[in-house]
Amino acid sequence: MSLQCGIVGLPNVGKSTLFNCLSNAKAQSANFPFCTIEPNVGVITVPDERLNKLAELCKPERVVPTTVEIVDIAGLVKGASKGEGLGNKFLANIRETDAILHVLRCFDDPNVVHVDGSVDPVRDKEIIEAELMIKDLETLENRIQKVQKQAQTGGDKAAKQALEVYLKYKAALDQGKPARTVTFDTKDDIAIARELFLLTSKPVMYVCNVDEASAATGNHYVDAVCEAVKDENAEVLVVAAKIESEIAELETYDERQMFLEEVGLQESGVNRLIKAAYNLLNLKTFLTAGSDEVRAWTFRDGFKAPQCAGIIHTDFEKGFIRAEVIKYDDFVHYGSESAVREAGKLAVEGKDYLVQDGDIMHFRFNV
Repeated sequence: MSLQCGIVGLPNVGKSTLFNCLSNAKAQSANFPFCTIEPNVGVITVPDERLNKLAELCKPERVVPTTVEIVDIAGLVKGASKGEGLGNKFLANIRETDAILHVLRCFDDPNVVHVDGSVDPVRDKEIIEAELMIKDLETLENRIQKVQKQAQTGGDKAAKQALEVYLKYKAALDQGKPARTVTFDTKDDIAIARELFLLTSKPVMYVCNVDEASAATGNHYVDAVCEAVKDENAEVLVVAAKIESEIAELETYDERQMFLEEVGLQESGVNRLIKAAYNLLNLKTFLTAGSDEVRAWTFRDGFKAPQCAGIIHTDFEKGFIRAEVIKYDDFVHYGSESAVREAGKLAVEGKDYLVQDGDIMHFRFNV
């Protein structure tokens, strides 16, 4: 399941530094705008402590974690929607992603220039959001022109319904509100909304890049961001990218943990960011466990058993008979699949079973 989070932000806010911490791919990082021209794509392993525990119990030949793709998109500037900087190309790159990680500079450092001359993460957020909203308004105005006449004079019910969706979005954007603040009640309206692929309808997480002293507690810049986005249906995460880059260079787990403890953190910002990005994409994990392999599999929240079977192999979904399901906590408690069976804790589920995060699955099928 190839799904992408795009890292966006103004130039010199720490996007590429953060991306380098997340990925083995090394994006160029320099103290001037437009350093990143082509988007860098990194396939990031999703940290999951459950895999380690299952590996201890099953002693498999291999352990395979699940992944998510992170795209480092070059810095946007004011006027990007009109092609300023390298705007049009960057906006196209954002459109191709499934969710947005919006990095905001929340630290003072006279040695790192700011494209607008001063540190103000709320202003920076509004600059980029305004560019994305302008592009979304262009999309909506084009759509409205196409269906308005049909809806008003032709008696076309589908056109009328589409027009209502478009106008609801336009009203929000005209008020300076992103498309993700708009909700729809019916499946048809939701389907029409999805077909628009609006930039500001994508789920977003604001990543506040802070200095070392603020890594554990945040600061007044972070507080201002939280207040500004409180009505947006968006998440806020605090990360110190400079510290994360130093942690990434340490060789052993113990060294990294000691470093984290010194700055008052229990878990690295990179791990927290990857997990949050995974959740932002509305993704969950089911597991398979045996002596040959312990593996994590990504699925969309709301998938049923046959759909999850199809993630492993299309034949599993076509010939689905049933799913044998063990809850992770039961597997750990009893120590093996055979012990879980003996305890009567293995459930046999059919086609309508909604798979839960952490389910250990074994699919029966016949093709």
